[in-house]
Amino acid sequence: MNVPQHIAIILDGNGRWAKQHGMPRNFGHTQGAKNVETICREAWNLGVKYLTVYAFSTENWSRPKEEVDALMKLLRNYMKNCIKTAEKNHMRVRIIGDKSKLDADIQESIAKLEEASKYQDGLNFQIAINYGSRDEMLRGMRKMLKEYQENPFPVEELDEEKFQSYLDTADIPDPDLLIRTSGEQRISNYLLWQLAYTELYFTDVPWPDFTKKELVKAIEDYNSRDRRYGGIKEE
Repeated sequence: MNVPQHIAIILDGNGRWAKQHGMPRNFGHTQGAKNVETICREAWNLGVKYLTVYAFSTENWSRPKEEVDALMKLLRNYMKNCIKTAEKNHMRVRIIGDKSKLDADIQESIAKLEEASKYQDGLNFQIAINYGSRDEMLRGMRKMLKEYQENPFPVEELDEEKFQSYLDTADIPDPDLLIRTSGEQRISNYLLWQLAYTELYFTDVPWPDFTKKELVKAIEDYNSRDRRYGGIKEE
């Protein structure tokens, strides 16, 4: 089985899963967070090198305050516990998104986690927090314009490689496969630049129920496709 080097996942359906089980939405988010570690481990065991998950979007701030506060509390706990998890599973963890909008203590936890795990040689695990792809590209262009003002470069040098160097995923390969759980079939402002040639896989299974078996099904579906770039079949 040809295993994708990089899988991106939109973790959808936590709230609906909780409702189906007669529980509050926050319970679904807690169960979803627990499943992240499981899928990280299973993905690495299958041969995946990079895994990027969509945890909290720039649009999620518009959710009810009670739910946002609960998500931030869950995030605080996860960031602290993830240092031990990363060490145990040899994961390098990086956070993509606009971290400047997060509370100071969360930013500090993120910095500690990224520093503590940066030399790990296992799974490269990216978590998108306060992330939106349009926002990412705008932030990238602001970086580029600031650099240009300080040290002008020929306009001809601005190509895809240079543009990508200003994105949150600058040194991370583009995803080979995108998985979205819980039945929705849209990208939701996630990795728009990076998904240009990515295979898309949608499943009705909500994220808390997404298991190794479901991950293998997604990879098998990926293998069944005729991968082409610009009309040239990938060898």
